[in-house]
Amino acid sequence: MVIERKPKWFKTPAPGGAKYLYLRSLVRDSGLNTVCEEARCPNIGDCWDRQTATFMILGDTCTWRCHYCAVNTGKPAPVDVGEPIRLASAVEKLGLRYCVITSVTRDDVSDGGISIFVACVKKIREKTPFCKIELLVPDLSKWPEEIELITNVRPDVLNHNIETVERIFPKIRPKGKYNRSLNLLKKFKDLNSSIPTKSGIMVGLGETVDEIISTMNDLNDVGCEMITIGQYLRPSKNHVPLKKYYTPSEFEMLGEVARNIGFKHVASGPLVRSSYHADEQALGSGLLEK
Repeated sequence: MVIERKPKWFKTPAPGGAKYLYLRSLVRDSGLNTVCEEARCPNIGDCWDRQTATFMILGDTCTWRCHYCAVNTGKPAPVDVGEPIRLASAVEKLGLRYCVITSVTRDDVSDGGISIFVACVKKIREKTPFCKIELLVPDLSKWPEEIELITNVRPDVLNHNIETVERIFPKIRPKGKYNRSLNLLKKFKDLNSSIPTKSGIMVGLGETVDEIISTMNDLNDVGCEMITIGQYLRPSKNHVPLKKYYTPSEFEMLGEVARNIGFKHVASGPLVRSSYHADEQALGSGLLEK
């Protein structure tokens, strides 16, 4: 069964406030991309009015085709080495105190784009040293020798989304592997245990509650301290069908389970996304100094 009609708790204000328009203009004038737009996030109006955005580096075209994701797939343009400078300038103009940087997957690049992540962190810290930085990285398993460069630059939070439970994982992310994502989070923690790690789960793809709890335990076992749990929303009829809308009370239950498992910070709700109010998530965890 495919469910299309959204329940009443999914109503969000239409974007269009002054701060939203300013950020949109700045992003476009700077030649930058955001996952907010590319992934059609329902929270774009709220976040951009707060002048927070998740910047998506390495272009807007991914070399993977995940069956839940709205980001373009295909042959990407060459890597833009000037992107870190433009991103750092945008962060400075916005006066951000917290910045989330993610990317498309770039299997066509010799280091998967790790050097651009590193350059972004360095340039932002040159221009806005008080800004805390969260890196939301794709699967980097093809470049095990380069991953250490990510931890060496010491982002304030390292994030990699597990996305779904082990049984469903191959159906929605055919180029990825469930255990490989877990191992990436473990490697980050092994390389630098002082950097908080974070992951996110989508629900509504046909998983069971027991499978969600099992995934939470798997993440906890590899030292993941922060978790987000949100509702999967089908971007189009070409994407994997939605099987269930979880109610707000069900999200509250899942959040309580996650806290009992031992996560330092939990964000669980229909509209929660990995980077939604990421500044509040990280600072509220007690893992970072305000």
